[in-house]
Amino acid sequence: MSAQPNGPDGPNDPLPYEPCEHAGPHELITMGRLGVDLYPLRAGVPLAQVETFGKFLGGSAANVAVAAARLGRRTALISRTGDDPFGQYLHEALRDFGVDDRWVTPVAAYPTPLTFCEIFPPDDFPLYFYRRPKAPDLEIRTPELDLDAIRAARIFWVTGTGLSEEPSRGATLAALEARGRRGTTVFDLDWRPMFWQDPAAARRQYERALAHATVAVGNAEECEVATGEREPHAAARALLAAGVELAVVKQGPKGVLAVHRDGTTAEVPPVRVEVVNGLGAGDAFGGALCHGLLAGWDLERTVHYANAAGALVASRLACSSAMPDRAEIAELLGGAA
Repeated sequence: MSAQPNGPDGPNDPLPYEPCEHAGPHELITMGRLGVDLYPLRAGVPLAQVETFGKFLGGSAANVAVAAARLGRRTALISRTGDDPFGQYLHEALRDFGVDDRWVTPVAAYPTPLTFCEIFPPDDFPLYFYRRPKAPDLEIRTPELDLDAIRAARIFWVTGTGLSEEPSRGATLAALEARGRRGTTVFDLDWRPMFWQDPAAARRQYERALAHATVAVGNAEECEVATGEREPHAAARALLAAGVELAVVKQGPKGVLAVHRDGTTAEVPPVRVEVVNGLGAGDAFGGALCHGLLAGWDLERTVHYANAAGALVASRLACSSAMPDRAEIAELLGGAA
């Protein structure tokens, strides 16, 4: 299940920002959502009554790249921002986290997205997305992709949101097709119905992405959108039948089920923590999952480690800045990272 290197980086175009770059092929390239999270600094307060907010880098694809970078991996993000101060902030934040931002480019026509949340632990965290008239990360275009770098990355990660609208949909599918079966390709099912003009059209687009992916990751609702199956074992079988080699079904308080095409199965209970903010836990899980795949760990160790990373973020307020390092995960697990 480990991802293998496949050659050098491709060329890159000059940007109006000084990019954070790594030597050699990236271990992980993610593609998709990027924006600014504005989170209340107090829990249990309705948004209408909140007076102070913390500003954080956000967006699932960006958070996964940050999570893996915190674990020492060479990561990069393909996305877009508005050509505005919030876009500049996101470039600075990505570089501070050690994520290569050379493929994060500005879109003059649209503002950088903002996301607000309410925090009602342990399990109620409403999100309010400000992505209109259109989010810049949905303006990723096929001709601008560095396909050589995408092919060379040991892991390539795409999301369901990237399929919700053109030209991002075409670019995501073109990247998947160009990558072929090189290394490990993860499809994060990432179902956000409010991003789709026609949610009923999602199944077909998910099927197209699954045909190119080697790993699928999603919760019960996301699996149902992708395959029609909600029960974890049935969903895992359906994802394998759709073409992936590894199906990872997140079950919330029941833990995680992971099933590999070779018959290996891991059903891992959650790591218990006091939940502060559950948002971002899935992205921490994703970054740590990539870390385990890159390390060549067995399936149960990989999922157990990813569970611990997600639990640590759930016990903290923020998402990106809350991503744990190896020492923190090792301390929670009581062993070596």
